[in-house]
Amino acid sequence: MNSTAIASDDFLGHPKGVYVCFFTEMWERFSFYGMKALLLLYLTKYHLFGDKAGLDLLGAYGGLVYCIPVFGGMLADRWLGMRRAVLFGGILLVLGHLGMAFEGHAAYRVNGEVVRDTSALAVTYLSLALIIMGVGFLKPNISTIVGKLYAKDDPRRDSGFSLFYAGINLGALFSSLVCGFLGEAYGWKYGFGAAGIGMLAGLAMFLWGQKYLQGHAEPPQPAALKQRVLGLPREWLIYLCAVLGVLPVAWLMWAAGNGAFALGGEISLALMLMLAVLGGVLVWFAWFTGSKCTPVQRQQMIALMVLIFLALVFFTMYEQSYGSWVTFTDRLLTKDIVPSLVITGGTPLPWSILSLLLAPLGFVISARLSERRPGSSAPRTFFAAIVMLMLVLLVRDCLVIPQTAGSLTYLGGLFLVLLAPVFAALWTWMDRRGWEPGKPVKSAWGLVIGALSFLPLALAAQQVGATGEMASVWWLVLAYFLLASGEMCLSPVGLSAVTQLAVPRVMSLMMGTWFLATAFSETLAALFGKLAAIEVPEGESLDMVAAAGAYAHLFWLLMWIGLGCALAAFIAAPLLKKMMQGVK
Repeated sequence: MNSTAIASDDFLGHPKGVYVCFFTEMWERFSFYGMKALLLLYLTKYHLFGDKAGLDLLGAYGGLVYCIPVFGGMLADRWLGMRRAVLFGGILLVLGHLGMAFEGHAAYRVNGEVVRDTSALAVTYLSLALIIMGVGFLKPNISTIVGKLYAKDDPRRDSGFSLFYAGINLGALFSSLVCGFLGEAYGWKYGFGAAGIGMLAGLAMFLWGQKYLQGHAEPPQPAALKQRVLGLPREWLIYLCAVLGVLPVAWLMWAAGNGAFALGGEISLALMLMLAVLGGVLVWFAWFTGSKCTPVQRQQMIALMVLIFLALVFFTMYEQSYGSWVTFTDRLLTKDIVPSLVITGGTPLPWSILSLLLAPLGFVISARLSERRPGSSAPRTFFAAIVMLMLVLLVRDCLVIPQTAGSLTYLGGLFLVLLAPVFAALWTWMDRRGWEPGKPVKSAWGLVIGALSFLPLALAAQQVGATGEMASVWWLVLAYFLLASGEMCLSPVGLSAVTQLAVPRVMSLMMGTWFLATAFSETLAALFGKLAAIEVPEGESLDMVAAAGAYAHLFWLLMWIGLGCALAAFIAAPLLKKMMQGVK
């Protein structure tokens, strides 16, 4: 890709295709995180799962939803191409999220035994499996497209990934305010249904923006897709196998939710299967780097694997924000940021729903204006006005909508969106002055700051233990600010590293391996979260002091683990920088 081609297709300093990926991923993450913000609360409050069973299912779901991208990336690299993989994944996601809207009847207790709607739970397991398979095809490939829109030495690459990452977290932000609130205030089906509609909008955005992807998402060998295998064209055989694969994944969801086939009662069957996948990836990695790479490529791939491991540690901490942080907030924290401004009469609707429509529509109009009137400031002005209106609607919802434990997960997305341009500008500013710290050091700092996010929560838990009263939600606000700051150091930098350090022909597979690390972080997060699992017997109320002690123990433990890994990362940083062979 030459610089002229890049410049002619720019909008606000980046290729227009980046914005197509931005809004596609925004809607996909809206649906994904909207459902995830509700899942644990839905299981424990509506279907009366215990904390441990709910966390087991959440961990298995979260693990598999990031494990399957290893295969989705491989299939896209070799046969499907990224465009077909994203479209197929999007269709599965729409079906899965809409299926979650079927809630059945609420569970109830009879003589101490929980009676659940087994048909509704079967639909839930099947819907989760569809989402898992859909993410597997969409997630690694949409990220890879972003990397291909920049030349390898383009200095805008890191800031472009920070922009793309802002799209991810803009979706996460609005999903909590919309889906999280609708689910708890109006009914679970409304929250899950909104997530499904969001994914449908993301699919439409990707279809509209095909021309801006500059042909980077097409199959590597179109003729190979038409070859017949077992009587079917290879492309359709891949789709058929993926659809049939939904059934065993749904069975794994059932096994996790019911504790079936768990090793020692703690290690789920899903986790054991992921360990097998990890073993296979490590064997492949050793073979590939040992026999198919040049010495320079080998060192770069090993450095990339170390960065992926650091991401695993970070996201083990991060995923507490959808597990132990949610139950901690639900039980031991106040909920409203500014209580005096909260609407107390009736059940208000979040205005952020309008923002979700304005953002992609604003880009479409701005992109068309920039094509018809090159050099005009009108597209930028119009887009800036849309952003300002979105900000007004967002502030309104944050302050006046009664918050819940699920909706407060918006704080993570909020800080990531606010910090994304700050960190994008920071990396560019430091690079111009020769102060750019490099990816290993950025990752180490991400671990430090992420670990410190548990400090305010540990202090809040100790306060509850001492007073027996709920602590202020502002402890949670501070925790999310620190967690988001750490994530902005590590995650977009890591995505960029995959596109720079991976051998080109296995780039999507290595992107899938990045998400495999996230898969293990999900299951590890669930295992850690069970250290603070609370089971309240029927007819009894929560012992706040005992619960606070369990949460404080978990938060201190994770903080010290994170800081220890960060220290090791700082020590290894000079060697990793050398192995990266000049990649910044």
